[in-house]
Amino acid sequence: MSRRVRSSIPVIAVLALAAYAASRPLDAQPAAADSIVDHFKYGSIGTEKTVGVPFPIWRVLPIVFEDKLPKRPGTGYERLGFVSEGRDRPIGTTNKDGRIGLNCATCHTGTVRDDAAAAPRIVLGMPAHQMDLQGYARFLTAAVNDPRFNYTTLVEAIQKADPSFTWFDRLTYRLFVISAIQKAVRRLEVQNAWFDKRPPQGPGRVDTFNPYKRLLGFDMNADDTVGTADLPSLWNQRVRRGLWLHWDGNNDLVEERNKSAAIGAGATPESLDLASLKRIEDWILDLKPQPFPQQRLRPALVDRGRQAYQAACSRCHDLGSKGIGQVVEIGEIKTDPERLRSFTPELAVKMNTIGSGYPWQFTHFRKTNGYSNMPLDGIWLRAPYLHNGSVPTLRALMFPDERPAVFFRGYDVYDWDNGGFVSTGPAAEKGGVRFDTSQRGNGNGGHLYGTDLPAEDRQAIIEYLKTL
Repeated sequence: MSRRVRSSIPVIAVLALAAYAASRPLDAQPAAADSIVDHFKYGSIGTEKTVGVPFPIWRVLPIVFEDKLPKRPGTGYERLGFVSEGRDRPIGTTNKDGRIGLNCATCHTGTVRDDAAAAPRIVLGMPAHQMDLQGYARFLTAAVNDPRFNYTTLVEAIQKADPSFTWFDRLTYRLFVISAIQKAVRRLEVQNAWFDKRPPQGPGRVDTFNPYKRLLGFDMNADDTVGTADLPSLWNQRVRRGLWLHWDGNNDLVEERNKSAAIGAGATPESLDLASLKRIEDWILDLKPQPFPQQRLRPALVDRGRQAYQAACSRCHDLGSKGIGQVVEIGEIKTDPERLRSFTPELAVKMNTIGSGYPWQFTHFRKTNGYSNMPLDGIWLRAPYLHNGSVPTLRALMFPDERPAVFFRGYDVYDWDNGGFVSTGPAAEKGGVRFDTSQRGNGNGGHLYGTDLPAEDRQAIIEYLKTL
């Protein structure tokens, strides 16, 4: 045997082990089930290649590194806001080729409880008001940087969770997998260094476009903008066709918005699963929100509120109105300007280069100078309010002097009178995350439409909004 061939054997062995480790499916559940509901919850959209973590390690991270999780209710990944329903991984996680990724349901599945003693109801398509995406990224980084992230500790935990983990599995993890994860997550840590220069995002919110700036080669050291915004709902996308979408109205093509969201979740133009995404896109065209419980409505107030709403709100928020899906200048709406500032003219140009060479290349991004008027379907489940989620309830929206400077986001017990989730008191403090409106990007001013009406009319509007 030649010296050259002999020296290549270890390299070939490592490459073979790497390929095995990356491709061997270690979860019996398919990436996409036959049911469209299960597909939405668990189906891949193509994020695993870039942000995926091998399932055996992913499963034991909350066990080995429980101390790195936030002190919120639940077990394991639930403490970061993931929603579980008894499977081996929560809603919004995918398993393709043995790697755990994220999908649309990560950001668009929430829970609501009638009271503190009630079981949570899972609502598909609603904003994931409890999900801390930034917290998830920080947890992975903290775990990988911990001395306990080593072969002995991890494999011991993996074998305890899965006794069928073989000697060959252990060998691949010793030679390749663990070090590869460390390198990948540490690269991600460097890429996410801009996190530390901005206020924490907290549950139910995400900075949509600053990650794109890093992806597209912008100098993040020269950029201090805060683009954090509330997660939106996914209901009734058919009626949103042709409206100006995203909070600042920077795109009017639903399908392009969907692809940009998938890429923002970790997919790339090369890995994007178009067939899987199309199946979800078709389903959400007519996905309906859950109605507000009729027994909790006050019919007399609803009738009065409908009339007051028509006078004060319908011109911007009713389908068919001149203002629906149109951008209101920041000088008029006067809500926090940071999200608007973060999406620059230069970024709009660069966004329209994504997908170059593909039939779906982005072409519809633009820069605006305000925020877009949204339809209000299912608004009762879309709290907190305004583009940055800085107003906890419909009442606080309509009564600006009651907007709290500090409240807690992510608690899922519903405030039936005020229209939103309970956001103050010991239970909200334990189950949620503190939100401070004095921090950059968190301002709760502006959107004062209808707030000059008599208090009785404003209360009636709140009651009517619950029916939309």
